[in-house]
Amino acid sequence: MTVARVKPLLLVLLAAAVIPFFVSLGAASIWDANEAYYVETPREMIESGNYINPTFNYEPRFNKPVLSYWIVAGMYHLFGVSVAVQRLAIAAMAMVMIIAAWFIARAVSTQPLAPLLAALGLAAGPRFFMFSRRIMVDMAVTAMMTLTLLFFVLAERYPERRRLFLALMYVAVGVGVLTKGPVAAVIPALVFAVYLAVHRELPRVREMMIPTGILIALAIVAPWYIALYMQNGWTHIHEFFIGENVGRFTETIGTQSRGPFFYLPVVFHDALPWSFCLPAVVAAWWRDSRDGERSADRRLRTLLLLWIAVPVVFFSFSQTKQDLYVFPIVTAIAALGADWLARAVRGGFNRWLAGTLTAIGVALILLGGAVMFAFGGEGTPYAIEGAYSSALIAIAGGFIVALAPWWRRYHLAMVTVLVVLIAFNWILAVRALPAFERYKPARALAEVIASRAQPDDVVAHLDMAMPSMVFYLRRHIEMAFDGESLAQLVRSDRRVFAVLSADRYEEVKGMLGVETCVVARHATADIKLRTLIQRAAPPEVLVITNRCPAL
Repeated sequence: MTVARVKPLLLVLLAAAVIPFFVSLGAASIWDANEAYYVETPREMIESGNYINPTFNYEPRFNKPVLSYWIVAGMYHLFGVSVAVQRLAIAAMAMVMIIAAWFIARAVSTQPLAPLLAALGLAAGPRFFMFSRRIMVDMAVTAMMTLTLLFFVLAERYPERRRLFLALMYVAVGVGVLTKGPVAAVIPALVFAVYLAVHRELPRVREMMIPTGILIALAIVAPWYIALYMQNGWTHIHEFFIGENVGRFTETIGTQSRGPFFYLPVVFHDALPWSFCLPAVVAAWWRDSRDGERSADRRLRTLLLLWIAVPVVFFSFSQTKQDLYVFPIVTAIAALGADWLARAVRGGFNRWLAGTLTAIGVALILLGGAVMFAFGGEGTPYAIEGAYSSALIAIAGGFIVALAPWWRRYHLAMVTVLVVLIAFNWILAVRALPAFERYKPARALAEVIASRAQPDDVVAHLDMAMPSMVFYLRRHIEMAFDGESLAQLVRSDRRVFAVLSADRYEEVKGMLGVETCVVARHATADIKLRTLIQRAAPPEVLVITNRCPAL
């Protein structure tokens, strides 16, 4: 199949890949804290009229800068307050990344299919698709860091327009810093410094317009921090820069047991499918280096490899590790993988190419089997609509992808990979996520509480990570972290509605000191490998109250 014949097909696939990002945005309720904060905080800003001091649960929340809240609040003003509107903002950030992947691949590669394959590889990735529906701040900062990379790449590729692209790069840095913090400046600075050092060009740092760039970034970042300082002094600024940044790097936040190699599998599953090309990409880069190639293309491929390696190494030394810390690498992986695939396909039979596509095919077969076992097989406690059909598509497609390269049907294998993953995302958006609502208790339990609770009643959580109930209840929720704290609440003269797990209720019921009763219960998901293998029934979350006769 020639490039001229396959390119229109890839364009159709790209259209099919991006549509699910905007489908059924409001069909699923809020899933976790990452989404809850960026749905609720902008609403509280609008209610209070205070756009300087973010709050959550009607209490100050300064662990992230303000721009993501402003973006969602602006969209609320335009379209109304809803979960779908917040997800529309996240999907817009995903589109920025997909477009940037196209242009990065176009700048890095001379192959006509590389930009399309890069955009498609990113858009079709299951993890990228899931993150683009629920994690506002990380998608936003990743989009800004991706633009930072894009403009630096363009400055290197087109030196005659270097000043324009560097100015745009510093705008992206400033927006990124106001989105999540100094990481949006520190990581790119480290990557670009290593890039110049590798090429023995550190004196070129004088060409980077650093004083001008600092002024551009400060013009974007400083106004909010100045306003924050004028209202609150250094307190919140110090807590954010030291606690949220230095503190997370030097201390373990939360319960974690993640070693120095935690990010190696993250690199592969966050950037599927073209992450499987990375071994071949590195091998080809090393071969070119050994042969003394000094082309502009190779320089830019070195830059993209450093964009992947430096954050992974940097955050591997962090005491607190989250997979999203290295998420900005996915666009570079998509561009590198697409460039290598396009070059390898044009070169004829290649054992690296055949082996890589076969590995992707085997991964699809395993993915389909895992989905069928966990969500579509008989006896599973989490039967989800669409799981069986998506599993069959993945398994059948996986066999085609694994076998086609050995018949030299490379375009067939690549197109099949993309079709399978795009179909997977469509089923996820249209069928699976809405069906999964039966295991998401926050909205259903909030409706029960809202129908019974009066303004003076107390709503409390005991050891529950369910912040989304603040959005659905539109009221403050007390947080109890042990049985005695809950006991003090239920012994008071106010009616209390407490949300806790069924197991936890059995533990603390005897120490509460007053009669309590269950007014609602709802199954919730505990999707861990151990529980899936054991076929354990979903755990339950309860709503209890201390005023049973009044019910």
